[in-house]
Amino acid sequence: MPLWNHRRDALQTASVLELTICCKMMDLSQIEKISKALADQTRLMIFEAISCQKHMNCSQIVSLQGVTPATVSHHLKILVEAGLAESHREGQFVYNKAVPGKIEEYTRALTSIARGKRTAKQR
Repeated sequence: MPLWNHRRDALQTASVLELTICCKMMDLSQIEKISKALADQTRLMIFEAISCQKHMNCSQIVSLQGVTPATVSHHLKILVEAGLAESHREGQFVYNKAVPGKIEEYTRALTSIARGKRTAKQR
């Protein structure tokens, strides 16, 4: 097969991939929710802490961050609602972990806005 056929096939594959990514783009209300969740310094610190571990329970986060259990619980609730964290119960403990795929999706959406492929006014 000639070289230009390989390039054409590669371009077609790239276009299909880009279309697939755009179709999976998160809506702007989700972008706003994640932006607001990460805008708080304490939540950002909590997100960073749970991102570095397989999972953490509330008391482990309290010991690292120096905030009350009620505050950690409140901030974790917001992170879970934004899709940035997941919680699961094991016995008497509730463990939290980060959702890296959501941050990757968020980054792609912001990149798309920054490149002008999508406007922030779309809903």
